[in-house]
Amino acid sequence: MSNNGGAPYGSDEPTSFGLQPPRPPAGVPHPGSVPHPGNPYAAPTQVVPPQQQSAAQDPGAGRLIAGRYRLLSKLGHGGMGTVWRAKDETVDREVAVKEPRIPDHLPERERANAFERMRREARAAARLDHPSVVNVHDVAVVDGQPWIVMELVQGRSLGAVLQEGTLGAREAARVGLEVLGALEAAHAAGILHRDVKPDNVLLGRHDRVVLTDFGIAQIEGETNLTDTGGFVGSPEYIAPERVLGQRPGPASDLWSLGVVLYAATEGVSPFRRSNTPATLQSVLNATPAAPATAQGPLAEVITGLLQKDPAHRPNAAQTRALLDRAANPPVQAPAPTQVVQLGESGGDGVRVSRKGLFGIAAAFVAVIVAAAGVVVADPFGESEKPDPWAQRSHTNLGVTLSVPKDYKLGKPEADDTDKNWVTYSDLSGAIWVGVEVARKKDDTSGNIKGSAAAQMYADNEEFKSTGEYDLGMPENPTTKTQETQYKGKKSAENTVVYVTNDTQNPRPREVKIFYYRTSEGDMYKVTIAYPGKGDFTERGRDVAKGVIDGLEIKPL
Repeated sequence: MSNNGGAPYGSDEPTSFGLQPPRPPAGVPHPGSVPHPGNPYAAPTQVVPPQQQSAAQDPGAGRLIAGRYRLLSKLGHGGMGTVWRAKDETVDREVAVKEPRIPDHLPERERANAFERMRREARAAARLDHPSVVNVHDVAVVDGQPWIVMELVQGRSLGAVLQEGTLGAREAARVGLEVLGALEAAHAAGILHRDVKPDNVLLGRHDRVVLTDFGIAQIEGETNLTDTGGFVGSPEYIAPERVLGQRPGPASDLWSLGVVLYAATEGVSPFRRSNTPATLQSVLNATPAAPATAQGPLAEVITGLLQKDPAHRPNAAQTRALLDRAANPPVQAPAPTQVVQLGESGGDGVRVSRKGLFGIAAAFVAVIVAAAGVVVADPFGESEKPDPWAQRSHTNLGVTLSVPKDYKLGKPEADDTDKNWVTYSDLSGAIWVGVEVARKKDDTSGNIKGSAAAQMYADNEEFKSTGEYDLGMPENPTTKTQETQYKGKKSAENTVVYVTNDTQNPRPREVKIFYYRTSEGDMYKVTIAYPGKGDFTERGRDVAKGVIDGLEIKPL
């Protein structure tokens, strides 16, 4: 029952019923943006004074619901509902109000079920007294339809945060502890959430974590609203027993928590596939790779919660103990300082710690090296790359590519006979690297330009007029072209910055493209794409530099 989550633009993004926030036109900036104070995840959020909101922008704004809730502006909308920022004029506070929006073409039974789900959502949340569950203030019935009135939680969904970068192990464990607390409160009240996923976890002000959207919760003793043979929830987070149609229990919600923790540290659910049937098959049969980022107790709890048999998963108490250890690792006592006294004659001398001696030694090394005109590597290893890289040779392309060693090779479709490209990506899919070559001998239409720079400028005109590369690129992105050198020969690079044209979830992206034309006339393009904002941006730029610097082209 989220009501004010964030997005790459920083606009508020509700997640109930898969709602999406209203978006501005491409290229239109957000005026008056300010950050959410106290929220380390928050991107700038659009704040529009009520007097600037217009009914033309949000039809229905200004309407008074149940004689006390004045609708101010839409926070988000979808096929099943709209969430409004509203003013409770009775007690003078802002609230979130969920308006039911049921398509008229639905059969009466399905419409009745949808209304009953909203009532159940309100009842489920209202029964829970926990700081990690949204407070429900009221259910106002308007023309026989329930409008849910709840607290306005300002923050970003974990799903939005993971589009920009993963969480560190300690922060992921802290978030997991809060979600676990909400689930424990729900289970104690006889409620199964059944849709625990990143989009339903809000990261709010003052480190608050809120589990939202009890719209498909199962309340003990109440009738199941799911049609025979169907199930509800997000496939990549659904427990195997639910896929098999077995009766779920608290362990099913804990499975979903395990997938959320995996996604929080790795960037993606380990069961995500290209379509729903394949995803469900992976939930049933696939054994996920051990999380690369999570170590120790966090890795242990993730692995335990993803056991296919619910009887083999850790219970809530065991999960809490492991997460607590991961969130609050023991602090190692600092090594005792060894004091060395220099000088003997009558005075106290000079006392220097061992760390200070290392500093003095390093200074002496620097002085001696400078005097001798010799360059040596950092003796303490501080400049070593944090992530080892690997050389990947592709003889069919005449390319040896340097990429981080954990990047995965992309696989072409079964009917793809084109052998002139290859891709790699990190485990989250947020950063990917592609190499393609256009052969002069196959260029019957004369598309290959006479130089790397000419090809870059020609592609740049395409970017400006139509977008390109099937990356959700709109027309007229920001580009930065430059002519460069590759091993003493002419090359070119273009950096393209844009926001995807996905109307439901626009995201900032950045693409670096390297061009090189061989003496035989073959044109090589190396493309590195990554998020244009967030934790992965600098990482993506580092990868781009490393890939281009390490590129070896040996034409066939």
